[in-house]
Amino acid sequence: MQGIQYVTDEKGQKVAVQINLRKFGEIWEDFFDNLLSKQRAEEPRESIESVRERLRKQGKLHV
Repeated sequence: MQGIQYVTDEKGQKVAVQINLRKFGEIWEDFFDNLLSKQRAEEPRESIESVRERLRKQGKLHV
């Protein structure tokens, strides 16, 4: 595929890929964003109310 090259090891096994970001930059960004969201799926969540309360106490929210 034009714009994509595979890096192989001494046995010919694909171990990495090089992507032409000028050609596939937007697709790469979408792919990377998806990876990040899956990685963060198990992170602890904080409710919007607790965030608002913390910001009020810090004087950063005046509502």
